[in-house]
Amino acid sequence: MTIVHTVLLKFRPEVTEEHKSAFITELKALKSLECVKDNRLLVGGPSITDPIQRSKGFEFALVSYHMNRQALDEYQSCKEHKW
Repeated sequence: MTIVHTVLLKFRPEVTEEHKSAFITELKALKSLECVKDNRLLVGGPSITDPIQRSKGFEFALVSYHMNRQALDEYQSCKEHKW
C-alpha cells in the first residue's frame, strides 16, 4: 500500500523570499531519496487562496509518496530530511 505524506508549511514574517526559495529548492531535492517511491515528491506554492486568510498562513505544501510505513519512517529519520 502506498503511503501519501502531506506537510503544510508556513514561515515567520521575517523570513526573506530568498530564504524561502532556498528552502523549497532543498525540499525538492528530497525526491531523489530511495525511500521516496518513484521520485514522487511534489512541492507546491506559494498559496493562491483568495482571500489569503483562508489558508491560515500556510504558503507551501509538500506531498511525498512512499512504498510502505517503513519507507516513510526511513524518510523521516534520514539526515537529509532532518536537515
